[in-house]
Amino acid sequence: MTSSLGALAPASSIIGTSSSSIPNWIADAMTAIQNQQSEGGLLGMLDSAASGDGSVSSFLGQSSSTASAFATISQTSITNASSLIAQIAATNQQKAAAQKLQDSLNQVTAQQQMVQPKSMLDPFIYFPDGSTIDTVNNIMTMPNGTQYDTTTGGVYVDPASIQQLGNGAYLNTKTNIMTMADGTQIDTVTGLTVTTAA
Repeated sequence: MTSSLGALAPASSIIGTSSSSIPNWIADAMTAIQNQQSEGGLLGMLDSAASGDGSVSSFLGQSSSTASAFATISQTSITNASSLIAQIAATNQQKAAAQKLQDSLNQVTAQQQMVQPKSMLDPFIYFPDGSTIDTVNNIMTMPNGTQYDTTTGGVYVDPASIQQLGNGAYLNTKTNIMTMADGTQIDTVTGLTVTTAA
């Protein structure tokens, strides 16, 4: 005997969709019903007007709710406007501070370019013993040819006359003195040791 239930068509063929989309359709319908119950704006106001019982207390209750809604809108507008004004003021202050800083830097640069330090000394100073001071390069030359840096007080060696050798040694081509890595100085003409590091 055949069952009458077997003759019924499946629900998915009646609705015209697959069985996996049926729960989505139901969820969408429930969401639409819930949204309609909590409508806002003009539609919500019209719905709430029809739900009253016509009494003065119902009217006052709705008026109070409407007044609260308008107060909330007004307060939100004031808060948003205040926040926007504060942001604009902060941006303007930052721009003004950056402009003042740039103006100050421009003034300092202009003053530095306008006033150049000028040496009041002669380019060379000659002493009675034959020594000289080059005031432009700050080099003092003794009568025997030894040069000193007047800024540091150390012996001056012209970088152009130095040739670097292996292991940290270097040769002064002007004096023909080779300085070893340990500080020992050798006269390359005679082969004799000039000084030995302590």
